[in-house]
Amino acid sequence: MNAVPALYPCTIAHVRTAPRRRTLRHRTYLWLLDPDRPPRLPFPLRPLARFDPRDHFTGEHPSIRAGLDAFLAGHGVRLDGGRVLMLTHARVLGYVFNPLTLYWCHGPAGDLRCVVAEVHNTYGGRHSYLLHPDPTGTARAAKRFYVSPFLPVDGHYRMRLPEPAERLDLTVHLDREHGRAFTATVRGTRRTASPTTLLRLALRHPWSTLAVATAIRVHGVRLFLRGLPVQPRPDHRTPEKAT
Repeated sequence: MNAVPALYPCTIAHVRTAPRRRTLRHRTYLWLLDPDRPPRLPFPLRPLARFDPRDHFTGEHPSIRAGLDAFLAGHGVRLDGGRVLMLTHARVLGYVFNPLTLYWCHGPAGDLRCVVAEVHNTYGGRHSYLLHPDPTGTARAAKRFYVSPFLPVDGHYRMRLPEPAERLDLTVHLDREHGRAFTATVRGTRRTASPTTLLRLALRHPWSTLAVATAIRVHGVRLFLRGLPVQPRPDHRTPEKAT
């Protein structure tokens, strides 16, 4: 089982293959942590990493773990006190945007019982997918949530989500009726979550989560200006009804 907390400086790439090929790539860093034992940072560094239960699931639970357990209970899954590993962006200087937060959920004996993929869009919506990966770490799920304004809510995700170790290596494909429409990858290398490492990463990627949200919005504007049609956006703000 991985020692946490840990930091992963990483490169995130989005490759849109239909209806027109376009690539977005940016560098950032992610936290791997146990939501039952979030990092305790020196007081001066606390604005650089806060993990707030309001930023996950319904936002109405007293802790992130309580929100996760409520979501799992709604789908008939119990961890019986087993450990959870959470990969996420922290709230930095009061702002957070988490396109994808992952939870590797284990039983008391350390067996992986499921993975939860919590997706946020830039419109304030949230949706969580309950996944049961095969031995290679690959899982499939029907797309049920509006993310890109240029893609409708159809098709299927194929996600390769091995538990992070020394390397972080995640892949998400979106396959639609006429072929692959989108691929996202996350590649990174583990670092000890020391104050020095965090400060170095925060200086290298200032206001990191705002930079991620801005990059996605700028990418969307460019696609719009290139003539890609915008898909209607449904109202979706009920993450615990996700499947």
